[in-house]
Amino acid sequence: MTSRFSFLFAVFFIVFSVGSFAQDDSSRFRLDSHFIDQQLQAASKQIRLLQQATPVDKFPKTFVNNKHEFSSSDWWCSGFFPGTLFLLSEATDDQSLAAFAIEKLTYLEKEQFNKGTHDLGFMLYCSFGNALRLTRDSARYVPILVNGAASLASRYNQNTKTIRSWDHNKWKFPVIIDNMMNLEFLFEVAKLSGNPDLAKIGKSHANTTLKNHFRADHSSYHVIDYDPHSGQVLAKQTHQGAADASAWARGQAWGLYGFVMAFRETNDSLYLQKAKHIANFILDHPNMPEDLIPYWDFDTDKFQDRQDPSNNKLRDASAAAVIATSLLELSLYVDGQESAHYLRKAEAIITTLSSEQYFAKYGENGGFLLKHSVGALPMNSEVDVPLSYADYYYVEALVRYRRALLGEAII
Repeated sequence: MTSRFSFLFAVFFIVFSVGSFAQDDSSRFRLDSHFIDQQLQAASKQIRLLQQATPVDKFPKTFVNNKHEFSSSDWWCSGFFPGTLFLLSEATDDQSLAAFAIEKLTYLEKEQFNKGTHDLGFMLYCSFGNALRLTRDSARYVPILVNGAASLASRYNQNTKTIRSWDHNKWKFPVIIDNMMNLEFLFEVAKLSGNPDLAKIGKSHANTTLKNHFRADHSSYHVIDYDPHSGQVLAKQTHQGAADASAWARGQAWGLYGFVMAFRETNDSLYLQKAKHIANFILDHPNMPEDLIPYWDFDTDKFQDRQDPSNNKLRDASAAAVIATSLLELSLYVDGQESAHYLRKAEAIITTLSSEQYFAKYGENGGFLLKHSVGALPMNSEVDVPLSYADYYYVEALVRYRRALLGEAII
């Protein structure tokens, strides 16, 4: 997710003594402030075009065949656009972007009571969480976040010790690796509201994911199906990847981000070890391209698209963006060469995503920032298109890096 509430920064860094690069540690960085600020300004200029194209009560999804696709507030991606506006407003001091984001929240607010989705962290924490952090209007935003976290917690099953993902499809009690991303919402609201049960649910879900979602090589299955009564694992499958046994790229990215965040929130060393293992699996994978923008699945050979074989080699900029921002944070929690290694890789991904190959020229791409993401190729859904969450995590990586250059806490 996004940066944490500002009034929690001091507590966190006193307890854990991590989260920022020292002022005199500038030699660690290979990207300079001019480059980062230039990208943030270009992103702000570009996203204004998307802002102008977006209906007042809708949220951007993608841009396909020169046509925008928008969603209602109940789509899992609805929080990313206002969240991106908040981040860009913070980085460029453009208050008009934040003002427009606040307007969009009016149409997102009702999702605080939505108990039919596991994605409330994406929807509410990326949006209202940033709104609270930047405006400090606790009277306005804290109740929404508390209600939203309660709605998410209502999906927790004591038998499976997980939060249910979908209420549809073929599974009895599906839990997807994506769910790790929504735990930050619970951890933060636990502190905000003084309700430790939310944090307990988050840790329980993370522990069960640690136990059941990963293979011996530290790659992750996409979907684990549980018996909701016994908690027994019924199946280990995929929904968006190349095959049940494949390493769907964005799934690996979700897992990396989720366990880096879980370590930050709990100081549980098991989560840090898993995050390192996931990072190394991703970065050392023989099918990882040299520019570190992964194919949509690391095992694309398991997906045989006979109609269009080129689909097997499609890149996923959204996965790369999530990996980059995750590696920036992971580099804080390790030392020496290991820290430098993760930082270098994050910088390399940011540089590639900022190139013309992936970062859209002004006026193109429907106002979205990044090109070449893949939503769900097996369903032929959102294939090689811009996606709102790719933009969000790319901007988050830029903003985190900018904070680091300024000697600030990046989280």
